[in-house]
Amino acid sequence: MPDDKNPPEAVEVVLPIRGMSCASCAATIEGALAGMAGVRRASVNLTAEKAFVTFDPARVTPAQMARVVRDLGYGVGTEDLVLQIGGMSCASCVAAIEGAVGGMPGVESVQVSLAAGSARVTYYPGVTTPAQIKRTIRDLGYEAAERLEGVAALDREREARRREIRRQGRWVLISWPLALVVMLGTFQEVWILPRFVPRVLANPFVLFAITTPIVFGPGWQFFVNSYRGLRHGVTDMNLLYATGIGAAYLIAVLNTFWPQAGFGGPEATFYEAAALLTAFIILGRYLEALTRGRASDAIRKLMSLQPKVARVLRDGAEVEIPADEVEVGEIVVVRPGEQIPVDGIVLEGYSAVDQSMLTGESMPVEKRAGDEVIGGTLNKTGAFRFQATKVGRETALAQIIKLVEEAQASKAPIQKLADLVAGKFIFWVHVLALTVFLFWFFLGYQAFFTPGTRLMLTPYTLAGVGAFGFALLVSVAVLVISCPCAVGMATPSAMMAGTGKAAEHGILFKGADAIENASKLTTIVFDKTGTLTRGEPSVTDVIPVPGWSTDSVLGLAAAAEVNSEHPLGEAILRGARARDLAVEEPESFNAIPGHGVEATVRGLPILLGNRKLMRDRDVDLSGLAGRAEALEQNGKTVVFVAADRRPVGLIAVADTLKEHSAEAIRILHRLGLQVVMITGDNERTSTAIARQVGIDRVLAEVLPQDKAEEIRRLQQEGRRVAMVGDGVNDAPALAQADVGMAIGSGTDVAKETGHVILIKDDLRDVVTAIEVARATMRKVKQNLFWAFVYNTVTIPVAAGALYPWSQQVVSPELAAFLMAISSLTVTLNTTLLKRFAPSLRVAAGRPLRLPGPVPVAGGEG
Repeated sequence: MPDDKNPPEAVEVVLPIRGMSCASCAATIEGALAGMAGVRRASVNLTAEKAFVTFDPARVTPAQMARVVRDLGYGVGTEDLVLQIGGMSCASCVAAIEGAVGGMPGVESVQVSLAAGSARVTYYPGVTTPAQIKRTIRDLGYEAAERLEGVAALDREREARRREIRRQGRWVLISWPLALVVMLGTFQEVWILPRFVPRVLANPFVLFAITTPIVFGPGWQFFVNSYRGLRHGVTDMNLLYATGIGAAYLIAVLNTFWPQAGFGGPEATFYEAAALLTAFIILGRYLEALTRGRASDAIRKLMSLQPKVARVLRDGAEVEIPADEVEVGEIVVVRPGEQIPVDGIVLEGYSAVDQSMLTGESMPVEKRAGDEVIGGTLNKTGAFRFQATKVGRETALAQIIKLVEEAQASKAPIQKLADLVAGKFIFWVHVLALTVFLFWFFLGYQAFFTPGTRLMLTPYTLAGVGAFGFALLVSVAVLVISCPCAVGMATPSAMMAGTGKAAEHGILFKGADAIENASKLTTIVFDKTGTLTRGEPSVTDVIPVPGWSTDSVLGLAAAAEVNSEHPLGEAILRGARARDLAVEEPESFNAIPGHGVEATVRGLPILLGNRKLMRDRDVDLSGLAGRAEALEQNGKTVVFVAADRRPVGLIAVADTLKEHSAEAIRILHRLGLQVVMITGDNERTSTAIARQVGIDRVLAEVLPQDKAEEIRRLQQEGRRVAMVGDGVNDAPALAQADVGMAIGSGTDVAKETGHVILIKDDLRDVVTAIEVARATMRKVKQNLFWAFVYNTVTIPVAAGALYPWSQQVVSPELAAFLMAISSLTVTLNTTLLKRFAPSLRVAAGRPLRLPGPVPVAGGEG
């Protein structure tokens, strides 16, 4: 018996709830859900953290329920499903899948990437399942499988592409020979063909026999996919193709078997239109399958870097195991010429490692004990052992692949127009084709038709075609030529190529919107400490008094500071060791807080510190005072050195500019960008640094919490701002900026917040990131321009706009040819991005005059 309180149309959903802490939380959520229109019953289980809701799907959706729960301050658990989609050919396929899956109950969002051949679906696990989502996509005529990771994903994606190429290639081999025979038969009476082509080929029944296998063989896929789409209420390009091919073929059959039925008669048997139309569309699909995969070469290259084998120490012996079975903490042995299997820290040994495939660095990087190594990079010279710190999905390579995949699957704001066109176009194209048919059938044929009418680029005349046949021919050409494939491909294919090209140079864009925003930047804001500078003080000047050498002063100071933990002392010690000076142990050591240190070295009492310390110990600094003041004017910290109460020299310590800071800023200026430095340092020190590297504007004495506000002020001036930083205190500013660029040596928080990650600690990558973004957006605009021009020009021509003057019309097969060419043009134009090289790489052919380390003042940046 039917239950009156719970009618059959009611369904139950289980929503995972996050953030409940007590029974009142459960009661609050339960009450809110129960009060929603369309909700029959709501019950929240605090222990299970789930809400059980019975509702009327016609009146309320799970997404609305989730919104209510979130408004109360709680979370609703969702899951992400990443699918590999096969069989998509244009933007309307994207719109079809997004429409069908997005309309499923329980699906919060769906994002389909045509170029990547993937879909990311966010859904409520209690409402729908991955199996239902995949089934919906398969019902539309596409392949759907959960995306694997690493090499397995690479193999499956490659196999799927090969399968599609083989399938379309087989149909090309069938359709084209038959279509050419149909064409010869159709034009048998034209030119010199009667001498070579038997007359029997022109017989309509023979043409029917040859054309039918083309329509129901290679062309059948369009009818099947159209039917599947219509069942879900979506239309795509398959419907255009099926309508065009079906109309031409059906009218030809009617006029062959029932010539007096009133559909144009014997002269309107367009078998060649149906046959060649199918052949051209199949050829277009084949060429697209060949070229589309090239845009994702970068991700395939990255995946191919994942090592397969690792050599680890187990029970004192070296054992070869699959790389994905290495565990954190294991000791891994790497020999010359081998790939490093996972991330880790070198324990012993020395080598040079080629990291170019991940970071774009052209020179191998030296690795010794204590240095980090990255999985997937290539060991060049020596052997070493390292301890695994990150394995599997946690390795840098796996994270890079994930970031690049997500970026390639995302959509740029500029794509909204293309999506709108591609998504709504199919319906209006059919309306347009019907309008064109009605015009030429009722008005145009009588007003403009002449017996000398020809199909464009052919000698074939349409003298006896009749009003119906002529109107049908023109409307089918409109259907086919209107395909918005090129419009749909224009943006995603370029974005995919651009993110891949950036990854080759060690630059990771987190999304297509980051590329678009980076191309529009007007101002670059650099954090100082750790970004422009190295972030740690170092010795910049050593000035001895007469009778003492530079090395002897520095060596004596280092010996006095060997037990010091003060940053200045550590800088002096590093400076001495960098000059290969022998550093002795002092016989005695005493730190004098706020002033310096005193020590005894080789029996000699040594003082190291500031003016006050020297004054208190009656050390006369008159001979060094002038030099010390000059150094301090440049923001450096001066440490005086005295031996046996007599001054022997001074040492200046300061933070130093990174190697390529000045060069990067010079090139940014050349690109027309304003460069700003933001720092917590005082005005004098900041200005000194800015002068050294050529920075236009300084925002000094800015507290960490105020950096985001300064970025906002720049944006209010109408600037498009990028923030480049590395520290935790940069995170709010990175988030506030139009583009936040986190450098790879920075903290995880900065990298998490930034829109762009620069893997190398090289500021010149800021330049490369902007150049890649600009090149990508240029390609997007070129693609969109040509795609829209194609549709704008060809649709009126196909509709017969020029016919009253030219007496020629576009045949359906010519329309199919032009449509295929437009898509191919966009794809090939995108592949030109492969030739992109950053200006720095172009300049690498000639020696670069790079500045050495330039001293600057220390301080919080």
